[in-house]
Amino acid sequence: MTTASIPATVGRFAATSDAFTPWHDARHWIGGAWRDPGTRRAVLEVHNPRHGKAMARVHLGGADDVDAAVRAGASAQRTWSEWPIRDRAHVLYRLREMMVRNIDELSWLVSHENGKIFSEAKAEVEKGIECVEYGCSLPNIAAGNQLEVSRGVACEVAYAPLGVVAGATPFNFPLMVPLWMLPQALVGGNAFVMKPSERVPLSTMRLAEMLKEAGLPDGIFNIVQGGREVVEALCDHPLVKAFGFVGSTKVAKAVYGRASMAGKRALCLGGAKNHLFVVPDADVEVTAENVVASFTGCAGQRCMAASVLLAVGDVDHILKAVRDRAAKMVPGKDIGPVTTQAARDRITGYVDAAEKAGARIVLDGRKAGADAGGYWVGPTIIDGCTPDMPAARDEIFGPVLSVVRVPTLEKAFEIEGANPYGNASSVYTTSGDIARRVMSRVEAGMCGVNIGVPVPREPFGFGGWNDSCFGAGNITGWDGYRFWTRQRKITSKWALQRDQNWMS
Repeated sequence: MTTASIPATVGRFAATSDAFTPWHDARHWIGGAWRDPGTRRAVLEVHNPRHGKAMARVHLGGADDVDAAVRAGASAQRTWSEWPIRDRAHVLYRLREMMVRNIDELSWLVSHENGKIFSEAKAEVEKGIECVEYGCSLPNIAAGNQLEVSRGVACEVAYAPLGVVAGATPFNFPLMVPLWMLPQALVGGNAFVMKPSERVPLSTMRLAEMLKEAGLPDGIFNIVQGGREVVEALCDHPLVKAFGFVGSTKVAKAVYGRASMAGKRALCLGGAKNHLFVVPDADVEVTAENVVASFTGCAGQRCMAASVLLAVGDVDHILKAVRDRAAKMVPGKDIGPVTTQAARDRITGYVDAAEKAGARIVLDGRKAGADAGGYWVGPTIIDGCTPDMPAARDEIFGPVLSVVRVPTLEKAFEIEGANPYGNASSVYTTSGDIARRVMSRVEAGMCGVNIGVPVPREPFGFGGWNDSCFGAGNITGWDGYRFWTRQRKITSKWALQRDQNWMS
């Protein structure tokens, strides 16, 4: 296949506004250089969701490209693993400096390929920087423990790399989610093969070149563009020792099963149906501001978004405040588009079905629009949902809030606990007792009190329960470092013991 059109570098993204800006095609990054697929396959368009037209194309790869990337990683990894951990972390220090210096450029790139408004895209980049900062700290917290367990005998723990590891990331956070995985994996001494979403493959391209500029050796970070074939090849490849995944529950479960059957470590995060408990004593202003931010942020396209509001008792005054605040949001300014026309159709289909089933659409975003040609859904609130309605049961992944009215807190617990997901849950109250009761009862791994998007900040780990997570532990924080490394236990004796025990 010809490589004449492949640039040596993609360089900076030029956009400084929402104006449509095309960019380079997305190709593989293998061994520190851009490559076309080894075998010609499909080429997909990468759409700017705000404008509804292609800003780039992505060249899909397959198992042969995965093999090339994995072998490039395996070739480079042994030398990389011999670097002192502080030297490996220094690459991340330099990456952090570049990300801070180029934060607006990275934010505009995320905004254009994903559709987020600029402030949300910048928040994503800032969270990515925080993840890199945690990686920088690992030399100070990853030191193995040592203990004299018997006279003259010491036991210690060291953290060794696995070798070549891999991850597949979703469309909704094209830069942040890769940085959930990379800092711990790279500082741990591994080589990494990334499969970004084919919808948003551009931000990781810029990240690859920044990592190289920061001093990461060629072959330690590789990108293979593609879809299902690439994911399955990474699950199956004998040299890939661990696999991280973030996406829908259906795919997360399948990937976890396939990777585990191949003998790999696997940690696969799935979908969510997050429940907010609102009780009559909740602060109206705090609740309205926070609930609206939770269900409309990133156009509802995040696994931490509010999805169901459990209205406990008489909270009409609070629901009115939520509705009034959401109604003031301006598409294009306060809320971005969803990523595709198919996503828009799916989201509005849930609203249509709820309306036909007897629910009331108290705020209707189905006819929202901003820039011509984009994929727009405005803030939508459905009141009077029953727990069995699809809008109250399924993950919609859009700016839609389903309100289920319940007479008691116990009934709210029953509904929340019956949902198969377990990602996040929050309560709005001014009562410490109610907050304590909800926090101890909900079936969710990430919980909030008067916080509708209870994302743990570093160093606390990100991860849910039940059908929101397959595998043990969290994907960020200390759990993440332990996932991408393995413990080596060393017992040493350098002198004859003066007493006798079972270790003698």
